[in-house]
Amino acid sequence: MPCQLQRGAEHGADLSAADDADIQRRWTHRGAHLHDASAPRPAPYAGAMTWQPWTRAWQQALYGREGFYRRSSPSEHFATSAQGIPGAGPLLASAVARLARQHGLEQIIDVGAGRGELLRELARHDPGLTLTGTDVVHRPADLPGSISWIQGPGGALLADGITAVEQVLVIAHEWLDVVPCPVVEFDGRSWRLLEVTPAGDERLAGELDDAGRAWCQEYSFPDPHEGDRLEIGSPRDAAYAQLCSRVRQGLVVAVDYGYRSGMQPRHGTLTGYRDGLQCLPTPDGTCDITAHVCIDSLGADSAMPQRELLDRLGAGMPAPPLTLASTDPPAYLQRLATRSAWSALRAAGGLGDFWWVIRTIDIG
Repeated sequence: MPCQLQRGAEHGADLSAADDADIQRRWTHRGAHLHDASAPRPAPYAGAMTWQPWTRAWQQALYGREGFYRRSSPSEHFATSAQGIPGAGPLLASAVARLARQHGLEQIIDVGAGRGELLRELARHDPGLTLTGTDVVHRPADLPGSISWIQGPGGALLADGITAVEQVLVIAHEWLDVVPCPVVEFDGRSWRLLEVTPAGDERLAGELDDAGRAWCQEYSFPDPHEGDRLEIGSPRDAAYAQLCSRVRQGLVVAVDYGYRSGMQPRHGTLTGYRDGLQCLPTPDGTCDITAHVCIDSLGADSAMPQRELLDRLGAGMPAPPLTLASTDPPAYLQRLATRSAWSALRAAGGLGDFWWVIRTIDIG
């Protein structure tokens, strides 16, 4: 398997530094395939080559009966702070546990928990926490018995078992970016919906409804040009609001790569991942499909980059003393490896640019 790409890293979470040529190279998905066409790929699910709005095709491709997340583990295809980067998972778990403890919270619910990677690290780091995971798959067979699991429908739809929870930190780590949403293109006069086939072919379809136009007016770039693309974030906004409504007391934290209003690239952020590489977003069940999250439209109490959040938590990682290299070489090497993972979590242009979006609910 190739070295896994951090999901969102090739996009570049800090989008302001990219020029138009670089944005075009990284973002447009018409033209050359970004994935090695000779590499083996999963068989697409059977289905008619019908045109569908991107929202519907995306939902089916990821969460349908033969969808990508039902057939594949995310860890097989891309790396995140929670898995795939040596040493990063324990550090992320430490930060999440510290945030919970600072607010007097002893329960953590992980929404979009994958195969429980973050939950396992949390259980090792702080055994006193009550842990629950939810995702579209059945409970992983090797998940520790101390961790509860709720299977959910996937996408924006939440599991029924998450309701009226109290004294809880709910973390949605790289969940919102895979909540399907409309993909639109500016035709020179107005924003138009895009329809897509399972093979990834696209065509312009109908105009937006009033709500879609209002979202674009408020959160997209102010001077759209013909051919500009955009993902409308209102389904993510609604999903985050619904998640917050399930919490009576606690914190709701969404961690994702995203952008500030008007700062998204003009060619959109929709992309795919397969076998550790970025690829064309074909909604046939063979790849992950993801797009950046609009941070400003979520209506959170606070939002900050991951590096700032880690600094605020006071979870620094000083370099090991050189004397340790001679007195205890294995410990010295371990400290260096941990510091390297810490640097990766804070790196500009990578995981350090991920956003922590936080809403506080009835906590004094």
